Amino acid sequence: MTKGYTYRMDKREFIEKLQRTLAGGLDSSQVAENVRYYQEYIESEIQKGNTEGEVLSRLGDPRLLAKSIIEANKRAGASFGSNREYDEELVDDAQEEGKAFTRKFESGFMLPGWLIMIIMTVIVIVIIGLVTSLLSLFAPAIIVGLIALLIVKVFQGRGNTK
Repeated sequence: MTKGYTYRMDKREFIEKLQRTLAGGLDSSQVAENVRYYQEYIESEIQKGNTEGEVLSRLGDPRLLAKSIIEANKRAGASFGSNREYDEELVDDAQEEGKAFTRKFESGFMLPGWLIMIIMTVIVIVIIGLVTSLLSLFAPAIIVGLIALLIVKVFQGRGNTK
């Protein structure tokens, strides 16, 4: 970086960071309401003649702004927590942008696709192991039962030939 240069995010990046941070502490309707407010605010300030950079500079870091909003909601007694609708949108957006596949679980955490495949493989191996163990445990009884059934059928067949 050259001296005096500061990275400026655009409106889209600002809104995305705001959304992601708000999603950690507000429900989906509150996230949507706040995002809509700031989108409209930025647009109205631009229409008043301000540049996008000036407006975003006045608003500051979107993560700090979101944390302030979350804290204000907590103090006001507003509910916060899981935000499934918004999280599902984030997963869709990530997939559209070619990012690593993630699966959203209801408990609120995401796993990468490769980890899901490893977990599924381990589960299949455990199930196969259990089935094999049960078969080896009951195999002697099954074999004895089949032999007894065969003997009974053979003697029944000899009795019918008289």
